[in-house]
This record gives sequence, C-alpha cells and structure tokens, in this order.
Amino acid sequence: MNLFNVYPLYDITPVKAVDCTIIDDKGVEYLDLYSGHGVISIGHTQPDYVAKLKNQLDNLGFYSNAIQNPLQVELAQKLGKLSGLEDYELFLCSSGAEANENALKLASFHNGKSRVVAFDNSFHGRTSAAVAVTDNKKIVAPINAQQVVTFLPLNQIELVEAELAKGDVTAVIIEGIQGVGGLDQGTTEFFQALEKACKKHDVVLILDEVQSGYGRSGKFFAFQHHGINADIISVAKGMGNGFPVGAILISPKFEASFGLLGTTFGGSHLSCAAGIAVLDVIEKLDLQKNVNEVYEYFLEKIKEVDGIKQVKGKGLMLGVEFDFDVAALRKKLIIEKHIFTGSANNKNLLRILPPLTVKKADIDTFVKALKESLEELQN
Repeated sequence: MNLFNVYPLYDITPVKAVDCTIIDDKGVEYLDLYSGHGVISIGHTQPDYVAKLKNQLDNLGFYSNAIQNPLQVELAQKLGKLSGLEDYELFLCSSGAEANENALKLASFHNGKSRVVAFDNSFHGRTSAAVAVTDNKKIVAPINAQQVVTFLPLNQIELVEAELAKGDVTAVIIEGIQGVGGLDQGTTEFFQALEKACKKHDVVLILDEVQSGYGRSGKFFAFQHHGINADIISVAKGMGNGFPVGAILISPKFEASFGLLGTTFGGSHLSCAAGIAVLDVIEKLDLQKNVNEVYEYFLEKIKEVDGIKQVKGKGLMLGVEFDFDVAALRKKLIIEKHIFTGSANNKNLLRILPPLTVKKADIDTFVKALKESLEELQN
C-alpha cells in the first residue's frame, strides 16, 4: 500500500529533536522556527513532558469516557487557573478541527439557529462544518458546502451587525490572530464591538485560539489583548506539544446534558498527561514572559533587514511580509541555511512560529541567515 499523496514534501527526514533544534537522518541540524504549524509549544522532547508521558504510558494509556478520569479534572483546573478562565468548563477532544466542530454544534444547540458568520482568509479546520467556515474553496467539497456561511472582511463591524440583525445567525467564529490566512487580526475596537453585537442578537461568539492560544501571542489567549470574553474558545496545537489534544472552553451560559457532545479518544489518560505537562512547563519556565521578551527583541532585530514591508502578528505568532513571493526565500532558508519557517495564503509572507522556549540567539541566527539569503537571491 502507498500513502495517499496529498502533501508536497521537502526531502528532509527528521529523526531527533531537542528544544528548537531538529536533526535529520544525515545528522544535519535545523533551527525550528515553525514548530510544525505552531504545535511545539514547550520545545521538542522537553524532559518533564517526556517523563510524564512515559510514566503515564507505563500505567494506563487509554480508557473511554465512561469511567472516572481524575487527570481530566486536573487538566481543567490547571487550564482554568493559568488562562484566568476558572468559571469556564472544559470539553476535551483530539484536534483543532474537532474542537471547532463541537463549538459550532454547541452554539447551534444553544440558540436553535444555523447560519454562521466567518471572516475572509479564515482557517478553522478541514472537516464538515469547520471547513465550511474556512475561506478556501479548494478544500471545501460539495458535502461541506451545504453549511450556510457568510464570509465578511475583518474590522468592518457594520457589515457584521447587518448580518446578525437578520436573526438567523447561530455563531460568529473568528481567530484571535489569523494563521494560514496571513497573520491579520481584528482591532481592539472591532473585537469589543463584535462581543457587544453578539450579545445583543443572541449569537454565540467563538474564538478560535487553536494556533494563537497557549501563550503564543504573549497572553494566554490572543483575544485577551482586547479586554473581551468569548462564549466558546477552541484550542489544540500547542495544548499537547505534539500529542493530539484539543478542547473547547465553554462559558457558564451553556448547560451540559448527557450525550450533548461526545468523543472516543478525547480526554484519554495519555492525552491529559501531555496537556498537564505542557501547562506545568509553561508555568514553571514562565514561558509567556519569554514570549514577550523575544517578541520585543525580534521587532528590533528584524529592522536590520532591508526590504521588509511589515511585521504582522503578536508574540511568537509572526509574519514577515515582503513585496515579492517568498517561496524561493523559504526554500533557501530550509535547504541551505537549515532554518524551518512557514508559508501562508499571502504568498509574500514568511510565518515565524517557534517553540515558546526560543532564545534571542536563535533570532540572531535567523536574521543573519535572512540577510544572507536575500542578498544571494538578488545576485
């Protein structure tokens, strides 16, 4: 049997990784400034994380959600404390797409409506409703397109209010900071007006923090930069540091009932161990402080590079935008300079999503390689 060929692959085979360094099968070391789509939050093979997973696997890796699992309770309590959302409730699943599916489903159960408002250049996953609210027609199949979704531009609140006033919108779903779309984000004024409009029209406000959450923006959740509250928050990626963990944080306005939501693998003993280890390390190493310090350093250091149009994003969820397609630049950085970066729908943008443990010296390495690469591409 062959693999279903849906991924364009670089000819690089990682076999080991430590913190922000990836080592391939030829012994070549790479600086990881992408974290596999922002998944690696506390560093590759972080010792406390590895030890906790190994210990849990020695005892019990999985049983279904039909029995008591104190690890789920511990994870919920620690997440509530660290995020400042202790009055929310937690539903665990296995991916960002699954988190968004459950967020949209819960919203529709809550108010009995079905239309969704999403935003241009959004990305929320590749399954059923999650892909329907994703602004990329290439990955939306006819079966997904049955969902009724209205896409609007960011930061035009009057357009949102006009749609909500029609009375049939169940939810507005928005990323704290857009990822694949190219690091665009709502203004504080927009987010605050959006929260107010959703409350006025009985519309559920879903904050997709799958990539921007877990400290990556400099606060635990990116929406917390704007002084608002969300009805439902979806998380995944950095939540498990490579182990497939996802969840939704659910505000007190929702009432649970048996069978309302469900999953087979979500909240397994092993996934909870991963989730708890991530939170413990974020707190122990004060990684949000590191995010903010490295972010400020990055903003200053990147000024040394000529030809940059702008730097987008916050914290360690950044986009360096040029006035040309960066495909050749990104390839040179990976193949010749041994630095992983990411791409976006905006073809002129390099995405920078390192582990939250990244050091200022790593930024120096990146800036030096970027300057060299740009010069070499011009000659």
